[in-house]
Amino acid sequence: MHCPFCQHADTRVIDSRVSEDGATIRRRRECEACGERFSTMETVELKLPAIVKSDGTREAFDQRKVRAGFDRALQKRAVAEDKIEAAVRAVVHQLRISGEREVPSIKVGEFVMNELRKLDHVGYVRFASVYRSFEDVADFREEIEKLERDLPSSTEQLQLLGDVIALTKKKKG
Repeated sequence: MHCPFCQHADTRVIDSRVSEDGATIRRRRECEACGERFSTMETVELKLPAIVKSDGTREAFDQRKVRAGFDRALQKRAVAEDKIEAAVRAVVHQLRISGEREVPSIKVGEFVMNELRKLDHVGYVRFASVYRSFEDVADFREEIEKLERDLPSSTEQLQLLGDVIALTKKKKG
């Protein structure tokens, strides 16, 4: 590796440490010519498939876009940051193990929806409403009813329609 100070070609590693998450290695280096020290970070570079958008254009996968989708769907929802990060990693993992060189953006959206469905029902419906271009309240109701049919009742998340209806009746009564 070239020294960033004098551009000399030979540097030596004097210390290496693995990060807490195990995903990166920090290496402390010293230039053999000028003696300056500097740090480098080493991460595994894995090739992810290109994303084919609905108009046929292709672009490199951008994990930040996936994260932004989760953030928008889960805005003002009580979902722990580590769970969101785990969901983003799960989407990236699904893309990585697909073995495909190109993946349609619709498939990425489905991966995100599957993770949101496990994470937060309201976030899932928010994302689905944009992703599937809901036109009216009937589209929301249909998706919510489908979600409630498909998922076993969970104590961690409130029912979507039942709780709203029950709360509305209590306020009126």
